[in-house]
This record gives sequence, structure tokens and C-alpha cells, in this order.
Amino acid sequence: MIGTELLDDPRADPVLVGRQLRDIARLNALFGGTRAVLRELEPFFERRRRERGKGKGETWTLLDVGTGSGDIALATRAAARRRGIDLTAIGLELNPTAARIASAAGVPTIVADGNALPLGPRSVDVIVASQVLHHLPRAVAVRWIAAFDRVARRAVVLADLRRSRVAMAGVWAASVGLAMSGLTRHDAVVSLKRGYTLPEFRAMLEGAGVTAVVRYQPGFRIVASWAPDRRYQ
Repeated sequence: MIGTELLDDPRADPVLVGRQLRDIARLNALFGGTRAVLRELEPFFERRRRERGKGKGETWTLLDVGTGSGDIALATRAAARRRGIDLTAIGLELNPTAARIASAAGVPTIVADGNALPLGPRSVDVIVASQVLHHLPRAVAVRWIAAFDRVARRAVVLADLRRSRVAMAGVWAASVGLAMSGLTRHDAVVSLKRGYTLPEFRAMLEGAGVTAVVRYQPGFRIVASWAPDRRYQ
């Protein structure tokens, strides 16, 4: 692993964790993190809306792995509602402070990690893992992806960071301009150093036995999504 980040340590100071999660939510909203997930999920929502016709709502479940403050889960729930889907969001967090913050924001969160998902096969409709995999050694990330593919029914969305020196300089400057903490600036650069290229991300998916298209999105994001259960393809 390259460097260390505050959120790598589940025992990190709760005050610093809370401050950094607020910064991350702002960066997600301003620089593409939230949009990267929504762009991948919207075709699944829209396809289901067309299939069931107007005026017929339904309920889906979402597991947001590494939910942080719950910002992306909440944005996803709002996007689903616009398509007539009532999305029940559950977070998964290794950091207990983050779990408390997400729960208080309206995303009930379990303290656990992707090595031992507390859910059975095909037990949730959607799994999202945004900016999570780069916190893991590659071999562990492959195991997590395989677990996501086993547990989800309708969709898995992976969204992470594209490694780029331009992005490192940009996020440093942006965090200074937005008066974010020095710790946030440091960790944002470390996160980008840990980011992926297309071949690296494809190799992890192949190692997990998953077939999916990997692509870049604006804001130096890298994404992949797929329907694990063929009934939903």
C-alpha cells in the first residue's frame, strides 16, 4: 500500500474523522464522486421504470460499502425515488465513528468490512463501493469484488479514482481554496496515488471472475457496473 490515510485506521480520532468525512462529501459533490455513482446506477433504475410502467412503485435495497458520512447513499436514494423506486439504504463501515455519522444522517450502518459481508447470496438489490477499493491491497480488493458479485441481485457499482499527477495537483489546490484541513489535502493526494488505470481495474475484475466494462468518468474517476444475476440483465 502507498502511504497511510486517516480513514485506514478504525481507531482514528473521532473529531478528525468527522471533519474529513465532511470534506470528502464536499469533494464528492463538487468534483464528480457522487455523479460517478449515479451515472452508473441510473440505467438500472430507468430500465426497471420502463419495464413496470408508470404508477407502479417498488422497493429496492442498497448496501453502501465504505459509506463514510452516507452522502452517496442519500444521493442514490433520492435518484431512485425520482424513478419511482423506494430505496432502503444500509451502510457498511469499518470505522465506528463513520458508522455513527452515517446512521445519524439517515443511513443505518453496520460496523464490518467486505471480508465478511453479513449478508447471504442475492440478498440485496444494489451494492455500491465508492472510493473504497484503493484502501485495500489488490488481492483483498479482488476478494471483496467477488463477494459483491455474490451478494447483489440487480447491480454492483464500483467507483474509484484514476491515478493522475494532474488530479493530485488539482485536488491539493481545490482543498486549499475550499479551506479544507491539511489532513484532507494529504489524504486526497495519497488516495490518488493509490488510484487505478484501466488495465489495473480490469485485472481486478477478471481476478474476481466478473465481466464488466471499465471506463473513466469526469473528475478523474474510474467506474465499472454490472448485473450479477442474469434475470436482471
